[in-house]
Amino acid sequence: MAPYAVLLLLGLLAPAALASWNIDEDIRLDTIGLLTKYGYPAEVHEVTTDDGYILSLHRVPYSPVSPLQEGKQKPVVFLQHGLLCSSADWVVMGPGAGFAYILADAGYDVWMGNARGNTYSRRHIKYKPNGLFNSKFWNFDWHEVGLYDLPASIDYVLEQTGEEKLFYAGHSMGTTAFWVMTTQRPEYNDKIRAMFALAPIAYMGYMTSPFFQLLSLANKPLEFLLNIMGVNEFLPNNELMTLGGKLLCQDKALTQFMCENVLFLIAGYDSEELNSTMLPVILGHTPAGASTNELLHYAQEIVSFKFRQWDYTATNLFHYGSLTPPKYKLSKVTAPVALFYSGNDWLAAIKDVDKLYSEISNPIGKFKNSHSKFNHLDYLWAIRAKELVYDQVLSLMTRY
Repeated sequence: MAPYAVLLLLGLLAPAALASWNIDEDIRLDTIGLLTKYGYPAEVHEVTTDDGYILSLHRVPYSPVSPLQEGKQKPVVFLQHGLLCSSADWVVMGPGAGFAYILADAGYDVWMGNARGNTYSRRHIKYKPNGLFNSKFWNFDWHEVGLYDLPASIDYVLEQTGEEKLFYAGHSMGTTAFWVMTTQRPEYNDKIRAMFALAPIAYMGYMTSPFFQLLSLANKPLEFLLNIMGVNEFLPNNELMTLGGKLLCQDKALTQFMCENVLFLIAGYDSEELNSTMLPVILGHTPAGASTNELLHYAQEIVSFKFRQWDYTATNLFHYGSLTPPKYKLSKVTAPVALFYSGNDWLAAIKDVDKLYSEISNPIGKFKNSHSKFNHLDYLWAIRAKELVYDQVLSLMTRY
């Protein structure tokens, strides 16, 4: 029987079947496909960085409830995802829940970045991401995302829209890359109307995630082993991961609790805000791939209790002219910045957020989440993310 006939039959017999089919479809669709499915205009743009990476930007120029008005440019907001993630983060939860939909409905021109190496940005003018000799493609960490990807993306967005400034909202590594950009290329502070840091990551000395604690303890041996083995990419999005997420993490699967606990062990426990039914969709898009160096650089931050560039150890003197890596001077972050943090975030610990807040030059404020169990990933996928985070961001945006 044809798939659409099965869908129709089950839809008539049980409304739940239609919901299940929607989940199956959303697992397969990419960011643009999801936006289009739910009636939102979607555009793909490409930008090439100064060091040759070809990035995909995804745009939602307006929404069905906030159409374009002739001669009037909507205010622009740029969203940057975290580690192992992509633009899909902002849309997988659907209209009324995903941040990109909410911003578009509120009247913003929404652009979503994709960092080098993820599902949508796996191209370079010279190097290939796959094969035995792919080390040159993957020779980067989040420093390069901030130094090259964000400036190229922001310049492109401003050129396309004719605006001089934009709003920036980043999650996790999307905040780390912002600190890199605005400290290493401080002229970009002047292109930011306001920055909203969701689960901000700079210092990581007090993080409590078991996964990252283990990573930091094994940092140097792991780096050596990965180099010897030629493993340069970590957890790309692939069919096996998608199938595993669908079979093991769906409702009524005996193993669904294991999927939940994997996320909780990384981010913090918060079963109240996790919509477990959506796990197959989430895992159909995330993880989206990263360089192993991005994880290892975070491991270095955990060990050192410092926010600084890559530690080459024995060759620091050659690379930097000093025995230790240069620190990122957060006082150079002069754009208006609001920090959104939570007490149960196992990656962005309160003490680390406080230290970050004390060093940036133009803080709007720091806003602790009212839900005591709110974790690192809840900023994207929590059932009440709109109520607990996004509404406050939207309120602050009206001031700038």
